[in-house]
Amino acid sequence: MSQLPAITYATRFRGFLPVVVDVETGGFNSQTDALLEIAAVLVEMRTDGSLTRGETFRYHVTPFPGANLEPASLAVNGIDPHHPLRPAIPEEDALQRIFKAVRNAIHAADCTRAVLVGHNAFFDLNFLNAAVARTQVKRNPFHPFTSFDTSTLGGVAFGQTVLMRATLAAGLDWDTASAHSAAYDAERTADLFCTVCNQFQGVYDSSRRRMASMGPIESDADSIS
Repeated sequence: MSQLPAITYATRFRGFLPVVVDVETGGFNSQTDALLEIAAVLVEMRTDGSLTRGETFRYHVTPFPGANLEPASLAVNGIDPHHPLRPAIPEEDALQRIFKAVRNAIHAADCTRAVLVGHNAFFDLNFLNAAVARTQVKRNPFHPFTSFDTSTLGGVAFGQTVLMRATLAAGLDWDTASAHSAAYDAERTADLFCTVCNQFQGVYDSSRRRMASMGPIESDADSIS
């Protein structure tokens, strides 16, 4: 059997670049509740095709005008949106800074688009999309509806769906005092995602050999979904 080509991001996820995103918010409703923090963590690929956590981008966000702030949510994440020393910036600025970094990473990896990786990714993607719609920021690099959910991956690989439990079950460290900040949760999610992907490397290699033996496969959609 002929040797398979080296694994690259352009081939590993069909040209899509996984980027871990976590948000801290003023509630659960992406349309009405404030986005208060957002963090994005890049995922890098080693020469052997394994993944590792890369650079983190994290911003405190000013609540948009009229945003709802639920006291119960603020009690969990410990954010005081009106603290005078809080270095918050408008939603538009935060999104533009993260999107620029992600677009640069997409270009460097020779990919076509980013895919959001999140723990309960539906929540993070909904808040991201709602902020994009409010601010009308252009050139959003993320796929609008597809995501990789580490709650699902943690359940499949380790039998745990809660981020703390899945992280510990994967053999990774967890600091309860640092949890519920966007940067910390995003970095732990990135570590969990990389661990699952790396442990499934053998499964992926087998599938590559299987697909290569089939020859060209006709596809009617250039989509990840």
